Amino acid sequence: MNKRHMLLLLMVGFVAITFAQGKKITIEEIYRGTFRTNSMEVLRSMKNGEQYTLLNYNRGNNSSSIDKYDYATLEKVETILSSNDSEAIPGFSSYSFSEDESKVLLATDLEPIYRHSKLGIYYVYDIASKSAVKVSNEKIQEPLLSPDGRQIAYVRANNLYIFNIESGETSQITNDGESNKVINGITDWVYEEEFAFVRAFAWNSDGTKIAFLRFDETNVPEFSMDFYGKDLYQYQYVFKYPKAGENNALVSLHMFDVSSRNTTKIDLGDPYYIPRIKWMNNADYLSVTTLNRHQNHLKLYAVNAKSGSVNVLLEEKDEAYVDINDNLTFMADDSFIWSSERDGYNHLYLYNPDGEMMNQITKGKWEVTDYYGYDQNEDKIYYQSTENGSINRGVYSIESNGKKKKALAAETGTNAASFSADFSYFINTFSSAATPYRFTLHKALTGEKLKDIKDNRALADMLKGYDASPKEFSTLAINGNDLNMYMIKPSNFDASKKYPLLMFQYSGPGSQQVANRWMGANDFWHQMLASEGYVIACVDGRGTGFKGRDFKKITQKELGKYEVEDQIAAAKKLSELSFIDENRTGIWGWSYGGFMSTNCILKGNDVFETAIAVAPVTSWRFYDTIYTERYMQTPQENASGYDDNSPFNYPELLKGKYLLIHGSGDDNVHVQNTMRMVEALVQANKQFDWAIYPDRNHGIYGGNTRIHLFTKMTDFIKANL
Repeated sequence: MNKRHMLLLLMVGFVAITFAQGKKITIEEIYRGTFRTNSMEVLRSMKNGEQYTLLNYNRGNNSSSIDKYDYATLEKVETILSSNDSEAIPGFSSYSFSEDESKVLLATDLEPIYRHSKLGIYYVYDIASKSAVKVSNEKIQEPLLSPDGRQIAYVRANNLYIFNIESGETSQITNDGESNKVINGITDWVYEEEFAFVRAFAWNSDGTKIAFLRFDETNVPEFSMDFYGKDLYQYQYVFKYPKAGENNALVSLHMFDVSSRNTTKIDLGDPYYIPRIKWMNNADYLSVTTLNRHQNHLKLYAVNAKSGSVNVLLEEKDEAYVDINDNLTFMADDSFIWSSERDGYNHLYLYNPDGEMMNQITKGKWEVTDYYGYDQNEDKIYYQSTENGSINRGVYSIESNGKKKKALAAETGTNAASFSADFSYFINTFSSAATPYRFTLHKALTGEKLKDIKDNRALADMLKGYDASPKEFSTLAINGNDLNMYMIKPSNFDASKKYPLLMFQYSGPGSQQVANRWMGANDFWHQMLASEGYVIACVDGRGTGFKGRDFKKITQKELGKYEVEDQIAAAKKLSELSFIDENRTGIWGWSYGGFMSTNCILKGNDVFETAIAVAPVTSWRFYDTIYTERYMQTPQENASGYDDNSPFNYPELLKGKYLLIHGSGDDNVHVQNTMRMVEALVQANKQFDWAIYPDRNHGIYGGNTRIHLFTKMTDFIKANL
């Protein structure tokens, strides 16, 4: 292999690990929190810009507190509230302030529904009087304080309500909510999963109106799952899940007038999707984002809340699809900042209040990966980007005219910022593959580091006693592209020996696994395997993110084609290395990665001897509309794109050892995918191993489940690779 494609990037940091041989990492340690990092949880800046608050949680006694700190000194100013101080409020796990910061909305007894949604009991705590009011005796969803802090809007049983904090009275805004039929104010399953939001209502800036979305799910097909539990009979869970090509919910926008209590429907011309609503600073104007079914034509509307009139502010079109994000920001006069891939990379643009583009703010062959805000007084836009390499993240500022760009925190690795409300300070979170998270205070204008706040030196010191190896970052020339890669070798690596190779990947559109950031659970498991004599490699192939529009969107209408070609080619090239045993090559992945590993051991049956697929998609016909059609259009339009890379259509290609794992309660990638794959392999008379985890969802966790799962995977690898 050409040495220029195997260059090692050395990561340095003052809390960096010294990798060495030592005791072996165990699965029990990984999943029982031995390597958990310290963090700054639920960090919020106070409006004065001089102080910030944190949620401090004590796992030992299940207590929590909201503590206020001073930016300049980092000293704790006061404890606003502690769950130990009041019997009326049990341990709370999240909080938000009212607009004037006189009240705090507290979440307790949270119960997850799907990936983002949850039910809970909520309280409003008055800081001055030290008194609390329960919002509802029943569990509710997505409560939101009004701008004056006197009322709370929330959703219960698919209907929207308002609770008056002073009077204690509750009024109902909608009445037609019904399970698996009509939803008001929160999103349906597919919006929550693929557009990544749950609350589908918002107060305007003066609290006189509430805009909300209504979902009519009547014609959406139902999906059901059996849950086995501990009772004599299992029960069936039924919910609306639109698979590719099937009916979606009919979504509509409505406006509720708080004083008159009248609700009006806004005519947007029957858009197919409404993935975002956001009020402007002018209380009479709401911005609404719509998409067509193919998601390649976006419109941003301005809605007059008084008259109901609708005007188009901007349109985005793309031959493949237009991404949805939360970067839209309105300035004082409702001119706005917008992000787009129109020039081939994701960048920021400035528009006037009428939707006319004034200028492109950022540009270059790199991507804006996060947008932090705009300081109108200093004319500074703050953002995160890949300017220091696609596997790294740096924090930058720039003026709205695109000039005077400045790197504020760009140490090699991953930098992420949380700014004070007045943009005087920011707290930077830094990590790299060799440095666990550390938190530092900086001046926003200059980036100057003022103080160290917190680090994970204790964890780094502890890890020195373990058998661990550095991630070696490089690029691999495959199919005309330099693909990002990392490799982990055994700590006692001997180049004269031959080692088995285990490849890990995800490969989904816009994703990234090869990133210079601190280790997650999978990384610790990979370290454990490396200590057992395996070489671990991860290659981000075509279709993954942060290398420009064309690299990401080449997989359009053919999910699983180019990505599989790249993994097979990468495995072949890595097998040419003198220290890799070409007859012992494995691959594994979860979800999209399971789809990939399954395809790889079939289409690359002369390359891969072993594969593990956890919760895989085995046909995109089984997956949801929004995600699948964004990349594939509908099965009716693109049948071959769906079927040519569906692994249960060619089970006869299996030669190697294959382990298939799924949770029976997976609401996301249904166990149907695995059952169809199993039946295809059985009818092809192919032997394989498989495991079903009862009632577990897409994450397959709870109790000892992860320990059992990764023990099974470890044993399979040791026996077959």
